[in-house]
Amino acid sequence: MSENVQSAETPQKSGAVKELVEIVKTIVYALLIALFLRVLFFQPFTIPSASMEPNLYEGDYIIVSKWSYGYSKHSIPFSPPLFEGRIMDKPAERGDVVVFKLPSDGHTDYVKRVIGLPGDRVQMKNGLLYINDKEVKREPLSPVKTRVGYGVEREVARYEEEVEGGRKFATQDWGPDGDLDNTDVFVVPEGHYFMMGDNRDNSSDSRVPPALQGVGMVPADYLVGKAQIILLSWKPEASIFKPWTWVLDARPSRFFKVLK
Repeated sequence: MSENVQSAETPQKSGAVKELVEIVKTIVYALLIALFLRVLFFQPFTIPSASMEPNLYEGDYIIVSKWSYGYSKHSIPFSPPLFEGRIMDKPAERGDVVVFKLPSDGHTDYVKRVIGLPGDRVQMKNGLLYINDKEVKREPLSPVKTRVGYGVEREVARYEEEVEGGRKFATQDWGPDGDLDNTDVFVVPEGHYFMMGDNRDNSSDSRVPPALQGVGMVPADYLVGKAQIILLSWKPEASIFKPWTWVLDARPSRFFKVLK
């Protein structure tokens, strides 16, 4: 006569399995909540270059609001082709600091300022910005020293520009004879925006065509969101692998700075 052999888990083993399942469920729920918040409300970005100085510096950690312009496929990580156009579409305003996908590849994140709206005529003449054939007002600010590459610093001019509607923001200018200081007239197509960096002589933006590794005109569908606040900031020398730089290279004066 054979005996039936039954295997039974010990209470300790059964409890460990249940605990593991609960941990996995908690992690999954947390990831889903984080994804939900990232798609619908906020997304963090790190500034990788100096193209938006003197308002955004390399190493700034910014928060972008996703609802400001409605939602497109680019509001979702990896830009899955789930739908076309924008849901709850809201137009961007002149002067907004915007994160968008580079039109030429649809994946790379860029941050620039909205200068031209659909139908606008935009031109640079001798380093001065013209919108719809009118020179944009600007007032000189105190100059600032900035790095121009290979550890070299130089003093550059700063200005406060005022665009239509009374929006004011600071810009940085290396002089009136740079490569992008004299351009043709750009006419912004319907459903597109003209973007420029605040660091006018050190920004590859809508003044540069995609064929020359520039931005060109940005379709409204490629807007990710509006940059609202600098949450944290570190100098470029800071490294996650050097914990002492987390304090020594922090820029606390830039923490929680609201963007204009």
